[in-house]
Amino acid sequence: MTLLEPVPPSDLVARIDHLKRRRHAVILAHNYQTAEVQDIADIVGDSLALAQQAARIRDAEAIVLCGVRFMAETAKLVNPSRTVLMPDENAGCPMANMITPRQLADARQRHPQAAVVCYVNSSAAVKAASDICCTSSNAVRVVASIPDDRPVLFVPDQSLGDFVARRLHRDLILWPGYCPTHHRILPEHIDARRREHPGAVVLVHPECTEEVRRLADFVGSTAQIIDHVLHSAEQTFIVGTEMGICHTLARRAPQKTIVHVTPLADCPNMKLTTLEKILWCLDEMQTPVEVPDDVADGARRAIQRMLDLS
Repeated sequence: MTLLEPVPPSDLVARIDHLKRRRHAVILAHNYQTAEVQDIADIVGDSLALAQQAARIRDAEAIVLCGVRFMAETAKLVNPSRTVLMPDENAGCPMANMITPRQLADARQRHPQAAVVCYVNSSAAVKAASDICCTSSNAVRVVASIPDDRPVLFVPDQSLGDFVARRLHRDLILWPGYCPTHHRILPEHIDARRREHPGAVVLVHPECTEEVRRLADFVGSTAQIIDHVLHSAEQTFIVGTEMGICHTLARRAPQKTIVHVTPLADCPNMKLTTLEKILWCLDEMQTPVEVPDDVADGARRAIQRMLDLS
């Protein structure tokens, strides 16, 4: 038996570029993707930025979404006339799987007066059963837009919901979901990196636990962390979110020292996308993402309400 020689990365990039032009496609990648995927993308951003950019695409026939399923669904919802492709259809989000439409319907029955704020890390079907979506960048603004005298059911991320509740000094009804990747960041990881880099600024994502957030100098979304590094006079940063962001920061702020908090904060679902899969995706136009019409209308309304506030 003989093994096929792997295709050199430079050849993969050239072939992807050729097919991208031939298919009139644009490649969107999340900041948590691998370095080589970020480097070949036309747009790199967090969930909010990718949703906003996907909605504006008019001069491309296809969108290749390098992220996880809920991001591809969102791109399809905000730009339904475009073909949206996932290089790996198995790239899901564990947090999104922690709530189902039936569970949300049951929660609505228990809290009939509550407005449902749905974190974008959720299925289209759950979004459709919600009143408004949010991302980690705009969650505080979205919840603040709801009258104080109305209860808020926040799904599915209890850590982001707790962060919002503390920021607004407001009680929220929190669904017990969480991000396994961010919950693997522990207080002892922060303490260890601080000892190694005294004086470094600690930045963490609101999906982290409250114990970790309490140790941080700044808590913000992926985009907010990047913006903080870019505009800060400080030079050394300990970053507590998924490790893919370190490539984004190294590329955009090469003069600064970026220290990742722990190798445990590595999302295996985000890392399913590879250059080989992107090439296959463009060659075979696979795998297209569709959202049923009876789900899409409600989910699109919830997303649009969020975008109107952003």
